[in-house]
Amino acid sequence: MPDLHPLTPHAPWVALTATEQDWAHADPALLGTLLAHCHLIRGFEETVLALAGEGLVHGPAHSSIGQEGGAAGSIVGLRAADGVSGSHRGHHQFLAKSLAYLCPDSIDPTAAIAPSVQALLQRTLAEILGLAQGFCKGRGGSMHLRWPEAGALGTNAIVGGGVPMAAGQAWANRKAGTDAVMVTYFGDGAINIGSVLETMNLAAAWKLPLCFFIENNRYAVATGVEEITAEPRLSARGMAFNIPSWHVDGMDPLAVHLAMQAAVAHMRAGQGPTLVEADVYRYFHQNGPFPGSAFGYRDKEEEKAWRARDPLDLLARRMMARGLVSQAQIDDLRERVAGAMRGAADALLEPDAQAGEGKRRIRPDLWPAADFRDVGILGDLSEMPAPAHEEGEHLHGETVPRKFVDVVADVMDRRMACDDAIVVMGEDVHRLKGGTNGATRGLAQRYPDRCLGTPISENAFVGLAGGIALDGRYKPVVEFMYPDFMWVAADQVFNQIGKVRHMFGGGDAVPLVLRTKVAMGTGYGSQHSMDPAGIFATCPGWRIVAPSNPCDYVGLMNAALRCKDPVLVIEHVDLYNATAPAPRDDLDFVLPVGRAALRRTGSAVTVIAYLSMVQHAIEALDRMGMQADLIDLRWLDRASLDWDTVGASVRKTNNVLIVEQGARGTSYGGWLADEIQRRYFDWLDQPVQRVTGGLAAPSISKVLERAAAARTDEVVEGLREILRNKGEG
Repeated sequence: MPDLHPLTPHAPWVALTATEQDWAHADPALLGTLLAHCHLIRGFEETVLALAGEGLVHGPAHSSIGQEGGAAGSIVGLRAADGVSGSHRGHHQFLAKSLAYLCPDSIDPTAAIAPSVQALLQRTLAEILGLAQGFCKGRGGSMHLRWPEAGALGTNAIVGGGVPMAAGQAWANRKAGTDAVMVTYFGDGAINIGSVLETMNLAAAWKLPLCFFIENNRYAVATGVEEITAEPRLSARGMAFNIPSWHVDGMDPLAVHLAMQAAVAHMRAGQGPTLVEADVYRYFHQNGPFPGSAFGYRDKEEEKAWRARDPLDLLARRMMARGLVSQAQIDDLRERVAGAMRGAADALLEPDAQAGEGKRRIRPDLWPAADFRDVGILGDLSEMPAPAHEEGEHLHGETVPRKFVDVVADVMDRRMACDDAIVVMGEDVHRLKGGTNGATRGLAQRYPDRCLGTPISENAFVGLAGGIALDGRYKPVVEFMYPDFMWVAADQVFNQIGKVRHMFGGGDAVPLVLRTKVAMGTGYGSQHSMDPAGIFATCPGWRIVAPSNPCDYVGLMNAALRCKDPVLVIEHVDLYNATAPAPRDDLDFVLPVGRAALRRTGSAVTVIAYLSMVQHAIEALDRMGMQADLIDLRWLDRASLDWDTVGASVRKTNNVLIVEQGARGTSYGGWLADEIQRRYFDWLDQPVQRVTGGLAAPSISKVLERAAAARTDEVVEGLREILRNKGEG
């Protein structure tokens, strides 16, 4: 028989219960503030459900009635510099953090509601109704609430989606030398989401001041927690990552407050993340004004038992027992809150005589203007320098032959030397003499605290970088070793980073650079070789850069690092070891956003290319002896594409050939061809022609890999097809 030795976790895991002594010695101001928070949240949520019942809330109304104690208990002790983020059910956290910001000392539950609190209630309600005066100008609604000044850093409709970004904000707090902490709220469903578990691992490895706060309300929409996990004690997850964890009754606001005091002290001391699981209960269905029993997945006895433990009633009983408040004062508080909510709603609504007696509608003048639809998807580029008129050698001075990949490393070194805000992260970027290709060579040695090797967890580390960017104090540069990994991190890349500026009203900059390389021809097969341009171009919120030579790389990377939008910088392994002219001394020049380069001129056809296909197009034109316009796009996204250069060339040649290397199905040229034909139909002598790779992704076989990717031969055939259609072939 083998010897068996029990193992124990390194981190403590405890259940915390508030005692009679805790209640007896609790600060009256604290209890009064908890009571005021809970009643303000309850009154707000009741109004939201009433308006939803009237059909005035467009979209979901995820109320937190019953869960107020977890939010109030965990937030009243936080400072203004501390941040919180939440899930789709986040009204209570948003309001609690905003109230703590407006009333940092305490709230007297017997006093009149302050004007600032009244304004908060109205503005939050306006957001949920989708109105222009809302915190996100009506774009966020119930699920996307953000007020950065108050430390309410965003609620999120994707289950677990906001957790990695919260880690980024925690990283920024620590890097800035503060003791501010971050609390990210999520539920029993999100605890099993990969991005949450990845972030727990990363936060623990990097000792980030981040509290993972689990609101265990026992149900997803209608599925019970015991149905979806074999370990329903959800705070057990912390043990896997060496995270100290507390389990607490979330219906007891004082117990939650005591647990959070301990968790916050741990984080402020620089000891890393914490986890708090609070058992709470939502009194209503996932969405709307009906209880869960109305849908058959809960019974009325269960609901009755939880309602008997209501956090508002518990606070009232405890405070009355100590003589801190009377029943009449409790009743008066509830009525004052109800009156405040009536005032907030009345400011946003008006009678709707056409709908019938007693019916109301939203005041028409409060809706956002329709032309606000696309505002704020990207920034206005006011941060960029005035574009220089000269190009080529006049812009960057003397050049010398250099390897492309060496220039990649050197320009990042230069920028990090000049700007302490830049931080580089990714898998192995700090090892192997600069990652797998040497693109980060020397950075770890010169900037050890700003060149960060990450776990293999793209969801976590690119989401963390998104949080850093949204925080605004630092500029993250993320490396995806291969672009196919964007699928692994698609939620963070597209749902979060790409949408966050627009979703929260258009005012928040998201200065992030994502570097990756196309690896066709290296034998890495179907999951390590793709060109991501076509996918990113169809997902709003990203700018896309694709340099074809070392000089352009310097100017374009400098532009990307100045830009306050997320920028995808695509590189190509075919270019890495190629030698070409590069700046001898000037690594500081900036190429303007949205300016393409005309590499060849002629009237036969307009050839449009990017990355390594620019050189393949040059070789094909030389082989054919054709005089053609060859446009190197450089900027590929819709907002940045140089339509002036493209349009002038199309009007001259009347024929277009788009050449790209990658697979037909994820083609960049597909949407570009459609847009060119829509814009310039009257000048085209034939449909826009395209050169792409095959339908399949590249295979490991050298022969099949070559067959899947376009190069010079395919461009030659594309040019011949153009000539045949012109009657010249």
